[in-house]
Amino acid sequence: MKAEFTKYDQDIDRNISFVSFNLDEHFPLIFKWMHEDHVIPFWGLNKPKEQLKSHLVNAVNDHHQSLYIGYIDGTPMSYWEAYWVKGDIIEDYYEPAANDQGIHLLIGDTDYLGKGLSLPLLRAMVQFQFQHRQTKKIVSEPDYRNEKMIHVFEQCGFENVKKVELPDKTAQLMFCSREKFEERWSHEYSETHL
Repeated sequence: MKAEFTKYDQDIDRNISFVSFNLDEHFPLIFKWMHEDHVIPFWGLNKPKEQLKSHLVNAVNDHHQSLYIGYIDGTPMSYWEAYWVKGDIIEDYYEPAANDQGIHLLIGDTDYLGKGLSLPLLRAMVQFQFQHRQTKKIVSEPDYRNEKMIHVFEQCGFENVKKVELPDKTAQLMFCSREKFEERWSHEYSETHL
């Protein structure tokens, strides 16, 4: 397992890693996770295997995004889509800068729900995205009904901007600036130099 990004999170005393999605290796996990009761309402990808595989092939071949599996202490437990706003539908809903990035995520493994891991995971992914020095803003657009996840985004440093009507959902558009993120988590990352 070669991770694209790994960090030790002192708040949870665990290692968080993001590994590039591999269709052959990770499809059984994604298929299981997309059929979990807590995922279905917000992702709507509880499809038969061939349909889901076709969707993921398209996602892998979409060069404006990168797909990852999130690991905690070497165990796969979450799915992530990190994308460039330019080229994504969300660019039509505000005035994006050239290097704005966005994020989609789910914690798939139910053993990891309700354990306070969402914020450390999100914080790690945002730190990973901000390694691209030209990126000054990370965007999220969770389903407006997903109050728990919106709260986690707010804790991470995202601010509510507005509700937007996307083709597949009513979303809460949220922004996290590099400045606010680094200020909020400066104690966490003082040694890693965001």
